[in-house]
Amino acid sequence: MTVRLRAHHLLCLLTYVGKGYSPAFTANYDLIAGRLGRGEDILVVSGPDDICAPLLDEAEPHCLRESAAERDRLAARDVGSLVGRPIRPGDRLDLDAPMLASMRQGFASGLTRQACQGCEWNGLCSAVAGEGYQHVLLR
Repeated sequence: MTVRLRAHHLLCLLTYVGKGYSPAFTANYDLIAGRLGRGEDILVVSGPDDICAPLLDEAEPHCLRESAAERDRLAARDVGSLVGRPIRPGDRLDLDAPMLASMRQGFASGLTRQACQGCEWNGLCSAVAGEGYQHVLLR
């Protein structure tokens, strides 16, 4: 199978440690991290993705806001620079160990952090990266 991810979630998954917006959100994210850890590929999408799914029933899901789309734009640009090719909706990515390590190194060094500015999880993600990604669910 394939995991559908919006571009900024390519960054979020690097530091995911089992914390999120709600129990349903974290349970879903845990499953997605497991799927990616077992080698499922990624389909980059525009707008809400598999991670957003539990939030879409809210009255005003933040997944639909322009701020999320701007995070996607910035993340696609930065991840594309890191991997040496544009990242666009419709692209497929294999998140193998070397790519995951490269993305985590880029994240920790700040090369791919523009999309994180203003995110409520930025502090947690910075701490996770600063501690060497010790407790992340995606290995």
